[in-house]
Amino acid sequence: METWEVSVPDDRAEQRTCLICGDRATGLHYGIISCEGCKGFFKRSICNKRVYRCSRDKNCVMSRKQRNRCQYCRLLKCLQMGMNRKAIREDGMPGGRNKSIGPVQISEEEIERIMSGQEFEEEANHWSNHGDSDHSSPGNRASESNQPSPGSTLSSSRSVELNGFMAFREQYMGMSVPPHYQYIPHLLSYSAHSPLLPPQARSLDPQSYSLIHQLVSAEDLEPLGTPMLIEDGYAVTQAELFALLCRLADELLFRQIAWIKKLPFFCELSIKDYTCLLSSTWQELILLSSLTVYSKQIFGELADVTAKYSPSDEELHRFSDEGMEVIERLIYLYHKFHQLKVSNEEYACMKAINFLNQDIRGLTSASQLEQLNKRYWYICQDFTEYKYTHQPNRFPDLMMCLPEIRYIAGKMVNVPLEQLPLLFKVVLHSCKTSVGKE
Repeated sequence: METWEVSVPDDRAEQRTCLICGDRATGLHYGIISCEGCKGFFKRSICNKRVYRCSRDKNCVMSRKQRNRCQYCRLLKCLQMGMNRKAIREDGMPGGRNKSIGPVQISEEEIERIMSGQEFEEEANHWSNHGDSDHSSPGNRASESNQPSPGSTLSSSRSVELNGFMAFREQYMGMSVPPHYQYIPHLLSYSAHSPLLPPQARSLDPQSYSLIHQLVSAEDLEPLGTPMLIEDGYAVTQAELFALLCRLADELLFRQIAWIKKLPFFCELSIKDYTCLLSSTWQELILLSSLTVYSKQIFGELADVTAKYSPSDEELHRFSDEGMEVIERLIYLYHKFHQLKVSNEEYACMKAINFLNQDIRGLTSASQLEQLNKRYWYICQDFTEYKYTHQPNRFPDLMMCLPEIRYIAGKMVNVPLEQLPLLFKVVLHSCKTSVGKE
């Protein structure tokens, strides 16, 4: 049905909006897409340990014009949307130290402790009793000499911005850089207001090549086995389409379980941690694979099936606003991946980076996960800069897709199951139609 097409403006990629107030976003700040105003407000609030009060019902509207009216509700929304307070530099200087790639999820109890100032008091008592903090703690404490710590200085030297999006190099503040990665000056010394330097000729480190090869070998890149062939003229019902989507999800999930057992770092983590990681990221992994290595089938065969499904007027009328947001973001992400033409090597690295999320609750070896995450982050950057010499923005562009995938996966959980057939119909039809016109 032609009336189902959702169009994406040509300047969609250039007109991202802040998840806090809706103003024009300038990049990924402390884990989420936000504007400069909300980025600065969040940093000041956490660094200065501010405790605000709301004179209304703690549900004030956040918009570009109204965001300054209630500081309590603004900070509350920052935390609810996933801004990561642990990504703020301890010395209060510009540049973050991202502890996760995308938004963080914290409990309502933890949010309440922050909003009431209780957590700040607990931190102060902890440091007075135990001395210096470790590098995983929030706050803006400087070193004993009141000068930035060596780790902070290292982080600052790595600060880089490409096309308005903060690169994620600062995530690895305090980590010793292997000799091989020290010859990437054109990225580390880049100024946001100066043109990119010409790429330098380089080779791919043998260890990077070996690990990437192992990651790709762990993937099942064969076409999906779930039948998606429907006779011409057959009208697919909502129940039939939903059952097909469930079978596809089952097959994709089974492939993720098999993938884990083949990972080059499988023996480095406990089964408990793998179970915890998979239960928290399986939707993200399925979404990433559907938009990349399996996109030909998903946006081909599955799109042909969804075209034979005609939703009722009631389904159209009851479709949620949350579902519309998921549709818009999925279409945007599809076009981004279609434009980048993600290679199998890049996909395998992105998947490992997304999976190795040390901020998930219940993990027994978060520090080990962080080191593994760093390893594959650097490997992915190394490969991308080697393979795509004339696309200096490619690695930040790829990494910017991961928080978007995480956000979409989180939102899809709230979409009623009966609305999923319509959601997929709209997304697949719109993407297939737009690509066909190119």
